[in-house]
Amino acid sequence: MLPYKNHQEKLNLIKSGKLSLLENVKYFLDRAEEKKDINGFNFVFKEDALKSALDIQKKIIQGNAGRLAGMVIAIKDVLALKDKQLTCSSGILKNFISLYTGTAVQKIIDEDAIIIGKTNCDQFAMGSSNENSFFGNCLNPCDLTRVPGGSSGGSAAVVAAGLCDAALGTDTGGSIRQPAAFCGIYGLKPTYGRVSRYGLTAYASSFDCIGPMTGNVDDAELILSVISGFDPKDSTSMNIEPALSGKDYEQTSKYKIGVPKEYFAEGLDTEIKLRIEEYISFLKNSGFEFVNINLPYTQYSIATYYILTTAEASSNLSRFDGARYGFRSDYEGSLADMYTHSRSEGFGEEVKRRIMLGTYVLSAGYYDAYYRKAQQVRRLFKNDFENAFKQVDLLITPTAPTSAYKLGEKSNDPLQMYLGDIYTTSANLAGIPGISIPAGVNKQNLPIGIQFMANHFQENKLINISRFIENNFKNGK
Repeated sequence: MLPYKNHQEKLNLIKSGKLSLLENVKYFLDRAEEKKDINGFNFVFKEDALKSALDIQKKIIQGNAGRLAGMVIAIKDVLALKDKQLTCSSGILKNFISLYTGTAVQKIIDEDAIIIGKTNCDQFAMGSSNENSFFGNCLNPCDLTRVPGGSSGGSAAVVAAGLCDAALGTDTGGSIRQPAAFCGIYGLKPTYGRVSRYGLTAYASSFDCIGPMTGNVDDAELILSVISGFDPKDSTSMNIEPALSGKDYEQTSKYKIGVPKEYFAEGLDTEIKLRIEEYISFLKNSGFEFVNINLPYTQYSIATYYILTTAEASSNLSRFDGARYGFRSDYEGSLADMYTHSRSEGFGEEVKRRIMLGTYVLSAGYYDAYYRKAQQVRRLFKNDFENAFKQVDLLITPTAPTSAYKLGEKSNDPLQMYLGDIYTTSANLAGIPGISIPAGVNKQNLPIGIQFMANHFQENKLINISRFIENNFKNGK
């Protein structure tokens, strides 16, 4: 058990001499070795982490350390870190070494965070269970027979298992929030454009977001404030100052919260529904106002999401051809044969499935029927949320329709697995921020997650409501 509950307490202990950062890092490294069975890390940077601990402890004592000084952070293996492996958990990049460091990663390094390693994930962040990794399944530390969620399953698992202070994940359709719910931690997806995507290997460029996965609200807020901001290297980066909470509760009790009926229809686990109702009752008694609202296009979210993201994936992953970098097949034949065998042998089944789907919807004769129409429906999703946020400050929903399911339970039925993203994909379609917060456990002792969504660039409201619940709600934990 760590002697601190968040980063500020950790810093205070180091400054007072009650905690050695070097010993703290050794503790995490030992834990990572002890918990190898969850397969949360693709790579652990032991020597680098120990050296950083010595250097940063000196800076803390001297009083010139950064805002994340000594925070031990894992990063998802789709994020670039110079001179380290960047595999995206795929065989096609199994030996690839990054030539540069991505912006979000560089920002946490500049603020004196310690990067302990790179985490397992579904190949190229395509999946909802972390069962599609070249490095094998990642397991849920709450129950080793179950999935940790995906695609940021490794990031969620290492935080939940106490192998680091926090992690960076990526969210294209729920890949931060859903594994956070399955593993019982906080997962924050920022507004699209809030955090630079430079250095993030693209799955679907108009959807992908980088965000924090933590054990508490304060650390999520702190990391988000560090990685946010305009970046000229990313054309989608927005020049908007972070609107974070500053631990100000004054506005919290005035929030009006919407309950979209479409998120509580058939298919939602009864225990999750009852738990959300319990939280709604608590918040009502605390002075929050609740309003029933409609998001009528929710029923089209899965179809729209998978048409658009697979189309973008088909385009983005065309660069992995065996000729320029990455895996090349030993097959002897024509150039076309080399391309075909390199991609067939290097990509996993789920990646190939999504590339084929995307190529299909972009093909002549189907482009207008599928891709163009999905783009039009995406606009309607944005209208849905714009109308909703004229009425309310926040939306409350389940994060996932069930708790973590058994390994292999859905891997042979891709459509069933895709439907598990029903509550998270809408935020990515609309580009709005969302957070999953831990809401206790069910009768099987599996974590339950509750999602809040806010309007564009209003992460402060997500932080405020999460902190209010973290500090005041005691039942069900």
